[in-house]
Amino acid sequence: MRRHRIARLAAGLACTLFAAILPAAAAGPSGSAPIDFVEAHKFATLPADVRFPEGIAANPATGDIFVATFDFGPVSNKLVRLDRNGKVEAIRDFGATPLLGLEYRAGKVYILNFGAGSLQRIDAGFDASTPVETLASFDGLGSPGSRSEANPDGSSDLLTFGSNGKSAPNAMAFDAAGNAFISDSFQGAIFEVPAATTCAPACTALVFSHDPQLATAGTPPFGANGLAFSPDGATLYIANTGDHRVLAMDMATRAIRLFSLSVAGADGLRMVDGDLWVAANQADQVMRLDGDGRIVVKAGEFLGVRDGTPRGLIFPASIVDVKGWMYVTNLALPLTSDPAGGPASRDEPEDFVTRWTLSRFPIPR
Repeated sequence: MRRHRIARLAAGLACTLFAAILPAAAAGPSGSAPIDFVEAHKFATLPADVRFPEGIAANPATGDIFVATFDFGPVSNKLVRLDRNGKVEAIRDFGATPLLGLEYRAGKVYILNFGAGSLQRIDAGFDASTPVETLASFDGLGSPGSRSEANPDGSSDLLTFGSNGKSAPNAMAFDAAGNAFISDSFQGAIFEVPAATTCAPACTALVFSHDPQLATAGTPPFGANGLAFSPDGATLYIANTGDHRVLAMDMATRAIRLFSLSVAGADGLRMVDGDLWVAANQADQVMRLDGDGRIVVKAGEFLGVRDGTPRGLIFPASIVDVKGWMYVTNLALPLTSDPAGGPASRDEPEDFVTRWTLSRFPIPR
């Protein structure tokens, strides 16, 4: 017994000395805590004529899920309502205009019509013929200017952004007063529609920020994308997809700073109980960031395509929380495919998706 106790003491002392010599290794990268992992599972397979689901919103009272499609044809775009069990309740056709961000407010679904360059809304209990109301349109602004990016060797690159003057409304977030803030992914801008829930028929889209930090020369070719407010409303978090960054804007000064780096394809954002979640569309995961912008939870992963249906997450674009669950659109958008059927026409797993899905995972507390 004594011999074993001495051996245990010696082993413990050796571990203590080793930890003292190599503290970084013992603590993890940069002293960070371990990253938790949550599995994501299929919530619903969408009808065959509903492709490329992008925007998502939810009615917190009923658990209904709303999904919008980003489809450039030949299939028309749709707004879909599903019940809490994933059953399709209604589909509203939007024709050739692709749709992006969705938000739910007081019995209405707010829609960013990317193809029409406008903010629209529809009654949340819509059917195939429910009227769609256009609230505001977004102007062409031109280039947001240039920005300098530092290189490790001490040099810098000057990025100058062009513009064809076409708006690209992508994602939105409402502040506590009911003002809608909309990201423009091509123009490097944030628009504001004051009193968006009550302004009709005299709604106006104002330029809130036009900044080169909101533009990108990267891939995917979308700059300012997902938006989410801090719980106190003082900060607007902005995903820059092509730069793989999450930015933070001070709402009082409109100054923009880097919040989180290396979030591969940072897309949809969601603030849940004070925690910022981000859909990383190039990592095929949804991540939770802590107050310093570090990844503390990863949810889901890509597990292949079987019989045309993805397993797990594939190009997760937008997220919404309802009743303790996070719901995710699997956009599964091929970025490098050759429409003419050339050598690059089947080089991504997204090329093999023929039935699109929504996934979900329980939100860890």
